[in-house]
Amino acid sequence: MGPNYVRPKAEVPADYKESNDWKVAQPSAEAIKGKWWEVYKDPLLNTLEEKIDVSNQSLKAAQAQFLQARAAVRISRSFLFPTVTADPAIARERFSQNRPLGVVGNTQTFNDFQVPGIDASYELDVWGRVRRTVEQSRSQAQASAADLASVGLSLHAELAMDYFQLRGLDTQKQLLDSTVVAYQKALDLTQTRFKGGLASDVDVAQAQTQLETARAQSIDVEVQRAAFEHAIAVLTGQPPSTFTLAPSPMDAPPPPIPPGLPSDLLERRPDVSAAERRMQAANAQIGIARAAYFPLITLTGQGGFESIAAGTLFQGPSGLWAVGGTALETLFDAGRRRGTSDQAKAAYDQSIDNYRQTVLSAFQEVEDNMAALRILQGEAQTEEVAVGAAKHSVELSITRYRGGVTSYLEVTTAQSAALTDEVTAVTILTRRMTASVLLIKAIGGGWDASQIPHV
Repeated sequence: MGPNYVRPKAEVPADYKESNDWKVAQPSAEAIKGKWWEVYKDPLLNTLEEKIDVSNQSLKAAQAQFLQARAAVRISRSFLFPTVTADPAIARERFSQNRPLGVVGNTQTFNDFQVPGIDASYELDVWGRVRRTVEQSRSQAQASAADLASVGLSLHAELAMDYFQLRGLDTQKQLLDSTVVAYQKALDLTQTRFKGGLASDVDVAQAQTQLETARAQSIDVEVQRAAFEHAIAVLTGQPPSTFTLAPSPMDAPPPPIPPGLPSDLLERRPDVSAAERRMQAANAQIGIARAAYFPLITLTGQGGFESIAAGTLFQGPSGLWAVGGTALETLFDAGRRRGTSDQAKAAYDQSIDNYRQTVLSAFQEVEDNMAALRILQGEAQTEEVAVGAAKHSVELSITRYRGGVTSYLEVTTAQSAALTDEVTAVTILTRRMTASVLLIKAIGGGWDASQIPHV
C-alpha cells in the first residue's frame, strides 16, 4: 500500500554566486576531511576537538537518541515473524458441589498438567503494513543518525569558534598591554616636561587619562576571555574550575576553504540528509494508513500436552493442538481511517516543504560565509594600511610634541586612533577565522551521506 518513495526535486543552482571571485591555490591540499579542524594546523585545537567525541554530554545524548531509533527498527522488524509463547502450567483444582449441574456430595478434586503449552500467532503482511512500518522505522533511525552527525558538526564548530574568539581576545590583550607600556612611557615624558616647565598639568592629566583607559580596556578583555574559556571547558566535558588555556595570540589568517559544488551540498550536509530521510518516513506512513482499509489477517496455532496425571502427560492421548485464522475488518469508523490517511498525506507534503527549505537555508549559509570571507579579506587589507598610517601619525605627533610644536592633545588623538585601528584589525582577523569555521560547517565538514548506517 502507498506510493513508492522517490526523492522530490529541490532547486539546486549550477554554482555559488560568490564562487566567481573565489581563488584557491591548492584545493587538493586544503580538502576538508573528517577531522576538518586539522586544516588550521593548531595542535591544541586538535586536542580539544578530539575530546568532544569522548566527553561532550550533548553529543552523548544524541548518540542515545540514535540507539533508541535503531532499537525501534528491530521492534518493527519483529512483526515480520510469528510470535511464539510458552505457558506450561501445573494446577490442582476442586470444583464446587453447588455449581450449576453439580452433584451434591460428589467432590471433584484433580490435578491438571499442561506442558509445554505453546501458542503462536502471525499477522500475514498481505497489504504491506508491517513492511511499511519497518521502512518508516529505518528511515527515522537514519534521520536520527544524520541528526547525530549534525549535532557533532555543530559542537565541533562551536568549539572552534569559541577557541578562535578566545585567541582573538588574547591578541587584543597583548596589544592593550603593549599599549599600556607605551602610554606609561608617554606619561613619564609628559611629567618630565611638566617639571621642566615645558608642559602643562592639562597634558599630564590627558596622558594619565589615556593610560588608565587602556588599562581598563585590558582588564575588560579578561572578562570576555574567561567566558569563552568556560564555554570550551563545558564543550569538552570538563568543569570550568579545573580547565585553563594559556594565552596565545593569533596572527595567522584563515586557510583557503574550497566550497565544492552546490549539487554536492545535498550529500554533504547532515541536516539535509536528515530532512530527506524524514520524507521517506512520512511517505511510508501513507502506506501504513492505507493498509488500515483492508482486513487484518492473523494465523494462530496452539499445541502441547495436558493430563490429570504426570505419568500420562506425554502419551499420545494427552496431546492437543489447534490452528486457525482470523480476518478483522473495520466496517464503520466514522471517517477515522480517511482522516488518518489525509493526515499522513499532509505530513508528507510538510516534510517536502521542510526539506526544500533546509536545502535553501544550506545554500544561504554557504553564500553568507563565502561573502563574509571575501569582504573581510578586503577589509583586512584596508585596515592594515590604516594601522600603518596611524602608527606613523603617532610617531610624528610625539616628535612634534617633544619639539614643542604642538600640544599633547594631538598625541592623544593620534594614539587613540592608532589603538582603535589595531583593535579593529584584530577583530577582523577573529571574524575571518570564525567565518571560515562557519563555512566549513555550512558545507557539512568532512561528512557525507554515505556515512548513514544501513540499519
